[in-house]
Amino acid sequence: MASRDDKIKPRRPDPRLYLVSPEVADPAGFAGTLAAALAGAEVAAVLLRLAARDERGLINIAKPLAPIVQNAGAALLIAGHPDIVARVGADGAHLIGIEAFNAAQAALRPERIAGCGGLITRHDAMLAAEAGADYVLFGEPDPAGHRPSFEAVAERVSWWAEIFEPPCVGFAATLAEVEALAAAGADFVAVGDCIFDDIRGPAAALADAAQRIALPEAVE
Repeated sequence: MASRDDKIKPRRPDPRLYLVSPEVADPAGFAGTLAAALAGAEVAAVLLRLAARDERGLINIAKPLAPIVQNAGAALLIAGHPDIVARVGADGAHLIGIEAFNAAQAALRPERIAGCGGLITRHDAMLAAEAGADYVLFGEPDPAGHRPSFEAVAERVSWWAEIFEPPCVGFAATLAEVEALAAAGADFVAVGDCIFDDIRGPAAALADAAQRIALPEAVE
């Protein structure tokens, strides 16, 4: 049964979804998949991961996909490569680690979003916030596909949500993790392969994630 304090505590907003693309090499081939996913549910942002190319090649991948994301009402963020953000027409970039974040400031500020992940320690996360990160992200896989245990990710999200003001993104490797990260206090829940690899299709999977992210109604 809820305590009196629980009853009068304001209900915090539901978290929002943050969609992470697979690594994209062929924008024409991915455009339909991306549009289908975004038709399934509202997302706050799409993080576009680009296959290794020279600068012109990166721009050629990202630029055709920008309108699909932005016309759906989401912000387009580029994974790394802050120098191409303006040329693509993207809304910002996601950087891995404090050094990369600090190096990207000149290319992104003040007009564009700068998020930071790859934050191994609590101290790293606090440094990112002090440096002006628009959000911190916990739990994303490293380049080899490894990440901390889900229990560690949920604990880090809960710690951040309890103490700090800048938004926190928790990375959900499965749809089952979406609900737990929302409950832990994430402002945004990132979803990637669990959406694009779902046998039901990305629209159905994203709609499922949107249902799981909704917090229970507060008891009056």
